Amino acid sequence: MASTSRDPAPPYASAARISDSPCYPQYSASLKCLEEHNSEKSKCREHFDVYKECKKKEREARLERNRNRSFFS
Repeated sequence: MASTSRDPAPPYASAARISDSPCYPQYSASLKCLEEHNSEKSKCREHFDVYKECKKKEREARLERNRNRSFFS
């Protein structure tokens, strides 16, 4: 089987990379904190909470967009 230079298709149409998320800066900050504190999660709680809140808002916005869509438009 020959390989192609293109990226493989996502498993489903709405699949997105974490880097495409509006919460990517919060995600990155969480990982950086873990690196700086030798994976000691207790020192990064604030970063995790900020990321969790961002993901919650992102999910709510997506649900609202979906609610406002019409099958007939």
